Amino acid sequence: MLSFVKLRVLRGSCFLLFVLFCTISLLAQRSYFGFDRNDYPGDASLPVLRRTFSYTGYWLNNPPGSKMNSWAGKRTALESAGFGFLVLYNGRLCKELKHDPAALGRADAREAAAAGKREAFPARTIIFLDIEEGGRMLPEQKAYIYAWVDTVNAAGFRAGVYCSGIAAKEGKATVVTADDIRQNAGGRQIVYFVTNDVCPPSPGCAFPANAPKPSRSGIDFADVWQFAQSPKRKEFAAKCPANYNADGNCYPPGVDPSLKLHVDVETATSADPSRAGD
Repeated sequence: MLSFVKLRVLRGSCFLLFVLFCTISLLAQRSYFGFDRNDYPGDASLPVLRRTFSYTGYWLNNPPGSKMNSWAGKRTALESAGFGFLVLYNGRLCKELKHDPAALGRADAREAAAAGKREAFPARTIIFLDIEEGGRMLPEQKAYIYAWVDTVNAAGFRAGVYCSGIAAKEGKATVVTADDIRQNAGGRQIVYFVTNDVCPPSPGCAFPANAPKPSRSGIDFADVWQFAQSPKRKEFAAKCPANYNADGNCYPPGVDPSLKLHVDVETATSADPSRAGD
């Protein structure tokens, strides 16, 4: 028969194991805020941004609509400030894919991998291909995307895509870009970063105490959800609460709008989404 002391020790051990299990479960369920923007915010802005955000987008090439990449060489400063990363590579528009899109996808993937190594991102870092156009992907877009994915994975990194999670009209039906890419991926391992700034499910330019889960985007397999963009996209976010600034942009808490430090806002299952699951 167990002694009373031994019984108390066993009960205490069971309680500690229960507390540990609950703690691990809560951490596994937690989501984290992050931001991205085309222009590097400047070293002086990092402390105030870190108060709200766990990670930042990090461009490996010129962001959409930009002629230069101001993020190049900033990894160390961001890491020293405590940020995780959402590593991004700006992909091609459909109009650029008229001749051998698969070859172009492979070439761009090699460039993305080379840039990732140059910026000292470790092996198995997830690089997200930024796909700016939505709806159902055309054959040339799919050829480009999957060639890019295969080549990035072969280079020792992991491939992800940033794409629309919003239902687009297609005749009498609708199609969601994230679903379309996943359903035609042929079993490829791809991490999904989706954008859906429609309210609901988006809370608009809001920073609640608990970051919403990416699955609330409507894409249950998403690891990252961009729920607010700057400037506000009226065609999608018209029904959002009046929590964007008067100039139409989203500013983090504690940031003076006169500084024009507007951001796109994400939530992710990891505080370092490009290392998630590693």
